[in-house]
Amino acid sequence: MSATYLPTLKQLQYLLALHEHGHFGRAAESCFVSQSTLSAGIRELESLLGVTLVERTRRVVRFTPLGEQVVAKAHRLLREAEELSDLVQSAGQPLCGELRMSVIPTIAPFLLPRILPRLRRERPKLKLFLREEPSADAIESLHHGRADCVLLALPFPTGEVESETIGSDDLYVAFPENDPRDPPDEVPPAMIDEGRLLLLEDGHCLKEHALAACNRPELRASATMIGTSLHTLVQMVDNGLGLTMLPKMALDAGILHDTHVVARPLKSDNASREIALVWRKGSPRAEEFRLLASELRAG
Repeated sequence: MSATYLPTLKQLQYLLALHEHGHFGRAAESCFVSQSTLSAGIRELESLLGVTLVERTRRVVRFTPLGEQVVAKAHRLLREAEELSDLVQSAGQPLCGELRMSVIPTIAPFLLPRILPRLRRERPKLKLFLREEPSADAIESLHHGRADCVLLALPFPTGEVESETIGSDDLYVAFPENDPRDPPDEVPPAMIDEGRLLLLEDGHCLKEHALAACNRPELRASATMIGTSLHTLVQMVDNGLGLTMLPKMALDAGILHDTHVVARPLKSDNASREIALVWRKGSPRAEEFRLLASELRAG
């Protein structure tokens, strides 16, 4: 019987990096190796398997159909390898060592400055690597093993995960302080002019939460999905370009300071979002994530 040679985890990491970046140079930088090292590792993998995984031209890197299948399998293998390491780590002192957390942009700048100083002080052995990205990208990072857990707002499609609620965050309607309609203390969805509503681009869960809370199908067709951040939306409202929806968390953090924008609660049965920490179902670090969630709640 001939010997079986198995791919190394390093070779699979190189392959996934190339798939993510679509460029040998950028993939090598993300792996902290030279381009020649990464290229040689992928060629060794192809030679080992006896197949072509990547078509190389001067202008583009294209994965073969079989290459795409190998990438999908490599994601699962590396995730399992990381969870093996996590299993050993979680047996020791909790919230120690490295932890990669993705946080969505409508939470990160408002919640993290409040909780990180205390977390650093009380958990000095925890090395928390933060990655800010929209909800859809954050969930993809979680399932592909680039993140260990995600801090986001629910409801949102997450796939097979476990979660721990951090708290509830009410939605407010923000408009120029000289708005001629002079909205009441609580703004009913019927008062929102669909032609003036400004929302975040696709991929941000806050857009979906705002539309669901209003329960007006015509808003989805008429609202302007343009903002890349809540700060951008606030500046647009401050310049008289429309109105928007903001979470209470952002208001509490002072997002309206030095603006001529005011905000009042949205009057709706579901005018809030659930802030939660989510992680892959069955993760050996589940208890550690629950502890982290309690630390976030305390903040």
